[in-house]
Amino acid sequence: MKYLRLYVQKTLRYLLKPLSFVPACCIMYLIFYMSAQEGTASASLSYKISLKLVTMADILLKKELDILQLAYYADLIHYYVRKLGHVIEYFALAASITCPLYVYRLRGFKLILFTGAFCVIFACLDEYHQSFVAGRGPSIKDVGIDSIGIFSGILSTQLVCYIGRKTIFAPLSKKT
Repeated sequence: MKYLRLYVQKTLRYLLKPLSFVPACCIMYLIFYMSAQEGTASASLSYKISLKLVTMADILLKKELDILQLAYYADLIHYYVRKLGHVIEYFALAASITCPLYVYRLRGFKLILFTGAFCVIFACLDEYHQSFVAGRGPSIKDVGIDSIGIFSGILSTQLVCYIGRKTIFAPLSKKT
């Protein structure tokens, strides 16, 4: 019975470890899909998000702004919402790559270097991809903004994994 349990554990680890990269592949697909949107469609989507944020703030603060005022404030934050979208996308990508690599025992500076290089190269390729989309174009500034999300994602995921390893999993691995 003990050998069967060990066999099942090893088999599950063997199968599940490679599957831990599926979220990263999904996020990469999502980034590619969003970059393939024409410029007007992409701007329209982020404007709708800006307008929703302003509307929610209006409701929470009970300002009772009219439609023109809501549109004015949505226009003010639209640029920042678009750039925050870059940071969030690449934060998620970096976190979804960092976590499985941490499980594969890649840690410290090597983890930062490998994941950072992979994600920055993906960001560069994404910007190059946008040069083929109507109404869009490549931007080195966007790669810089993406890098903020990338390195924030790497460092925060590495911190969470480290804390989890020291507080949750260390007591579980001790022989009693």
